[in-house]
Parts: sequence; structure tokens; C-alpha cells
Amino acid sequence: MSRKAPVAATVSKLNQYRAMWDFSRTPEPEGACGGTTASAAGNGFVVQKHAATRLHYDFRLELDGVLISWAVARGSSANPSDKRLAVCTKDHPLEYARFEGSIPAREYGGGTVMLWDSGSWEPMPGKDPRQTLIDGHLHFILDGRRMRGEWIMIRLKPRLGEKRENWLLRKVADAFAAGWDDLTGLHLTSIDSGRTLEEIAAGKAPPMRKTAANPSPSVPPPFRPLQLAKLSDHVSPGDKWLHEMKLDGYDTLIAIGGGEGRAYTRSGLDWSERFAGLIADAVTLDVGSALIDGEAVVMMDDGRTSFQALQAAVKNAPGRIDYFAFDLLMIDGEDLTEQPLTERKKRLAALIDAGAGHIRYSDHIAGQGEKLFD
Repeated sequence: MSRKAPVAATVSKLNQYRAMWDFSRTPEPEGACGGTTASAAGNGFVVQKHAATRLHYDFRLELDGVLISWAVARGSSANPSDKRLAVCTKDHPLEYARFEGSIPAREYGGGTVMLWDSGSWEPMPGKDPRQTLIDGHLHFILDGRRMRGEWIMIRLKPRLGEKRENWLLRKVADAFAAGWDDLTGLHLTSIDSGRTLEEIAAGKAPPMRKTAANPSPSVPPPFRPLQLAKLSDHVSPGDKWLHEMKLDGYDTLIAIGGGEGRAYTRSGLDWSERFAGLIADAVTLDVGSALIDGEAVVMMDDGRTSFQALQAAVKNAPGRIDYFAFDLLMIDGEDLTEQPLTERKKRLAALIDAGAGHIRYSDHIAGQGEKLFD
């Protein structure tokens, strides 16, 4: 859809969208004029990872009752040096901002759709997006879970005979920029269901809502899969990263509540008996219940951790084992996993304070990753 003409009425803008699909066959929303907005303020945005004929990312901004849309071939990049091709596509109804699932193969855009990001957007002060879209540029700020900060889009001059309207999407250098493309490769699951694109395509049911996992704030929360580290060949730049020391031990989940506790390995094995000393210290924390992620370690005299010494201590000297907590997943029945890591660590630090026996808080440094590594 061309952005060279003024914005038309919502009904006419969605005519092209509705003409492309048979809504008796596809689960996609047909859309209703004046339907629910993508955000309460009417300025939502969404990015949907779309495995159609070619994998791409549908970038959609809420404006005047519809989602104006572009297909970004390689997805967004946090590196201001990267310019990503974004092909302008038809407007979509606001209800599409919540769509995730599979489009039948014979329907337009047949393939799997995953909700990759969402949030709100706002134009740069003094710039009317209705006019700048006509002029061929859009300068805006995103506040999403994965795309944040200042971005810009520029319409390319069409080549002779070219029917597509091509734009470029680029990150503006700010506190949320990075020196490498760390977005699409880093975030591989749905922000809504937690599923991968492959799991959605296979029809795997979304996991139960996490808030239902611990109905009582006074019993130990059950095990849940841990967020595991991934190897990288370089240090992530920018101030949005938190950097912690790598400890050589067992990644351990400690659940406490009502004076009782459990300790789980990263694969869900119950190691409560082996880490009974850590549990005894953890249950003395001033909290009704909590689910804590951390590392069980043995500290050597030189200040380093030793995996071999930990293995020996598990069998023969459990009193040597310390626990460095670095994340708080649940407290007093409240699920914290949708909150930013910085907020979770603040609450974890307040809970552990100076420590309880062998329980310690694992601190971090915000930003300056390259300097810290050196």
C-alpha cells in the first residue's frame, strides 16, 4: 500500500486485507472497524516472525485504527550500521496484533506466525507521522520487550517498473544500540506463548500460565525450566547488558516456602538431600515463599570456584558448599519472570541482604562489558 496518499478511512484501508484471505479457512482475524486497539493508548506496535515462502519479520505500527505494516526480510538489527530492507505491505486490523499460529498453505502468506515483540511507539517530537509517511520517512521511538529506543525508516526511490514500495529500517545510535546484530539471533521464542516457531508449526500447546504454578504463597514453588547461558565469540556492547562472573559449579534452583525447601538441578532432578545445608540456610530468609536461581559452588583459597572440589564436597564435605543467587523467579506467590532482570535482582538483593549462612547474592555490572572482559 502506497504511503504517498493521505490516510484513508479505516474501512477502505482494510478492504485490500480482507480481499486476500478466506476467513472460513484461516485462523487470522478478519478485523472489525473500530475494534480493540493494539494498545490502551492507541499507539501499539508488534513484530511477528513469519515463516512463509521466505522467513521474514512483519513490523506493524498502530496508526489511525489500523496496523501499518512492512515485511522486514532479515528482521531488525540493533547495530546502527545495518540497514534492513522493509517492504511496505497492506494495512492489517488491530486484532492482528494478537495473532499467533499457522496460516493454511494455500492461503496468502501461508506459514507459521510467531509473536516476536510488542509494545508502544511514539513519533519523535514535532514530527507528524501522517505527513512524514507521505514524505517518505518515519522517525520514532519504540518501547518494546526486544526493540527499544530510537529508530528511523526511509522510503527508497522506486526503480523503473518496480511495483513494491521499499523502505530501509535502521537503528539510531543511542543507549539501546549495539555493535552487532543481537536481536533476531538472540530472541527465538514467542513473547506470548514462550514457544519457538517450530513448536507453533507442530501445534504444540502453549505451557500453562506461570501464575497458576504456585497457588499458595506459603509452600515451595515447583520446578520450572531454567534460562540457560549461550556461548558467544564476543562481548555484548551497550548499557542494556548486565555482566556477572562465571562461576564453576552446579546451576541450581532453590524453592522455599512454609519452612520447607527443595533444590533442583537444571534438568529438574531433586537434589534436596545433597544440598540439605543450603536449603536449611535458605528457609531462614524472611519470606513466605520464593523460587531462586543460582549456582552451587565451592570457593578455593585463591577466590576461584572449582567444579572438581564441588563434586568432592557433594559426596564428602557438604558444609563447604556455597550458593550464589543471581535471579528471583517467584516470591510469595508472585511470578516475577515478566519483570526486567534489573527489577528481579533488586528484589533478590533485598531478600538476601548480607546473606543467610552459605547463601550469597551474585552481584553484576551494568554495561561496560568489553572493559570488564579486558
